[in-house]
Amino acid sequence: MDVKRAVEPLGEGLFAWVQGDGSWGWSNAGLVVSEGETLLIDTLFTAGLTRDMLEGFRRAAPQAARIDTLLNTHANGDHTFGNHLVEGARIVASAAAAREMAERTPEQAAASFADWRNQGEMGAFLHEVMGSKFDFSDVRYAPPTETFSGRRDLQVGALRVELHELGPAHTAGDVVAWIPERRVAFTGDLVFNGGAPILWAGPVGNWIRACELMLSWEAEIIVPGHGPVGDRAMLREMLAYLTYVRDETAARHRAGLSWQEAAWDISMDGFCHLGDRERIVCNVAQIYRELSGGAIAPDRAEIVALMGRWHWGWESPTQKTCPCGHPH
Repeated sequence: MDVKRAVEPLGEGLFAWVQGDGSWGWSNAGLVVSEGETLLIDTLFTAGLTRDMLEGFRRAAPQAARIDTLLNTHANGDHTFGNHLVEGARIVASAAAAREMAERTPEQAAASFADWRNQGEMGAFLHEVMGSKFDFSDVRYAPPTETFSGRRDLQVGALRVELHELGPAHTAGDVVAWIPERRVAFTGDLVFNGGAPILWAGPVGNWIRACELMLSWEAEIIVPGHGPVGDRAMLREMLAYLTYVRDETAARHRAGLSWQEAAWDISMDGFCHLGDRERIVCNVAQIYRELSGGAIAPDRAEIVALMGRWHWGWESPTQKTCPCGHPH
């Protein structure tokens, strides 16, 4: 699959690595260079993609031949599975992210993607959007060597990089790297540009508050976890999406709809320009879990399978046959 992957200079020793439109698995990374010291922000989904990214950064900034510190903004594999290639670096993450990384190692994920035919609709969907597009043959578990909770500062040469743990939201341990002196934020998956966000953990209110906090920083450049580099307009769109989904979901919960019915009933017309809109299914499921105090708690396999049904154009979650002829 031909996806554009390139270094984007941000000025004064800051760089982003941006992959395509940022759809499933196509994540971004960042590099901070100051006075010969280096900070890498996230690795990528596979060893091959991470090698290409590291080589691109070395061409852009020769100091990147040695990475002093690697920050994992959260636990998802498309931000961590290349950690083992950053040899000699200390690896920093939130304690919550480190726990999640241990729960699903790269080796376990690779085996699961390879066994997709035995996983029903969930496997078929994940194979279509990720498993068929990435080579997981050379991934290896490399966990954080240092963890923190709440807030920590890193000194990279002359630059202070503030680490703010703003999860649980997208995942259990989301961290944003904010460089006040440069007005640049590397947000991990607390910001998606051009694609719908996905609420794997929640609560949604945490994510809304995170967007509000990041807006208050008045960043001039924002590197999202997925999609093109942008500015505060991305945050405003994220905030609008999350607030809309929260309110529309709560209304359907009060009306007595099931979470599955609510996911199909909520109109995405106002966000039709976003990719990966099937994530509404996961977002509604997690908000129902919150609203019900955990009484409604669909497992991830069911959520992912129904995201597949939404993605493939099923008119309802209980339609009898797939309109697209996918194997189920």
